[in-house]
Amino acid sequence: MAVPKKKVSRSRRNMRRFSAAYKLEVITTTTCPTCNELVRTHRVCNKPDCINARSARTKSKSKSGSGASART
Repeated sequence: MAVPKKKVSRSRRNMRRFSAAYKLEVITTTTCPTCNELVRTHRVCNKPDCINARSARTKSKSKSGSGASART
């Protein structure tokens, strides 16, 4: 049975685990339906003049604004 001569440090162990066999997959992208820009999946479009981005930002602001006033 193989027995290690010395203790393997956390750093060396983690580097071995994150070698080529454990590489992350390529980031998937889709196109925004309104401005046709490449966007990561399940994310809001980052372009400031995009209609989808504006509507999502205003919804999140209205939700967080009402929640903050209810807490105080």
